[in-house]
Amino acid sequence: MAGYDREDLLRAASAGIRAPSLHNTQPWKFRLRGGAIEILADPSRRLTVADRAGWAVHLACGAATYNARLALATAGAPAEVELRPDRAQPDLAARLILGRSRPPTYREKDLYAAIPRRHSHRAPFWPDPVPAEARRRLIDAARAENAWLDLLVGMVPLTGFAEIAKSADRVLRRNRDYQREMAGWTHADQAPDGVPVTAGAPAPEPQDLLPQRAFTERRRAPGRDYEPEPLVAVLSTPGDRPTDHLQAGQALQRILLTATDAGLAASMISQPIEVPAARDQLRRSLGRSGYPQLALRVGYGHPGPHAPRRPVTDVLLP
Repeated sequence: MAGYDREDLLRAASAGIRAPSLHNTQPWKFRLRGGAIEILADPSRRLTVADRAGWAVHLACGAATYNARLALATAGAPAEVELRPDRAQPDLAARLILGRSRPPTYREKDLYAAIPRRHSHRAPFWPDPVPAEARRRLIDAARAENAWLDLLVGMVPLTGFAEIAKSADRVLRRNRDYQREMAGWTHADQAPDGVPVTAGAPAPEPQDLLPQRAFTERRRAPGRDYEPEPLVAVLSTPGDRPTDHLQAGQALQRILLTATDAGLAASMISQPIEVPAARDQLRRSLGRSGYPQLALRVGYGHPGPHAPRRPVTDVLLP
């Protein structure tokens, strides 16, 4: 069976680098090996304080893998995916092997078209509720990638989540090494990675229900409070191994692209996952046997600035 070529690698990597990553660290590399496209974790870009175990790197590489899958599928060359195929190469996150040729589905085309439009929306959303059909599509997107998405409906579960998230945020704010690391990935200039100050959320106010990263001290305009009852969703997987994190990353990206295709915006809330005690509390509050991997805030909002990306040539291995 023939394999992928250099043109396929460029197509997959160009889509892969548009995936989200914690603090926009972009911790991935791509290469062509024996006709297969491989996605590798870049340990030099792992957050040594916020991501000691490598969870965020694997989540990001999983999201990049999903984008690469879409790019190949829409070119009529869908991939069979192997996660962590070689334990002797711990940085090898995924291998994409050329599958049977077929035309792309309408859904694949729509999600692929959403890749350049997706970005994290940290500003307040409009008060318009997310329709039931859009919520169902988000749940189905997670299920299609062997994960699940719990929507926190009503003020009781939402307030409970907010308390957990705020508690975790306070723990992280007290950690000077954590704050120093985050500041190192926050830029006021045109850096090719990290979070631009202009993309950060406005400085938090006492009335805010959910915590926000302190990327900027910019105050919000009068009357621009955050929505009082946001739609919050928690993405979970059955296990908590590196392969589960990679699977969660693929599910995350499918959810985000589904939201973008539906005209929705989303931002990620990782503080309850980064603090072990908060994560355990969140897991018990959901009443499930799986493991929470990330929380999302979903709604409608004005398009904002896109986070920068390194050139695709910077992430290709020989």
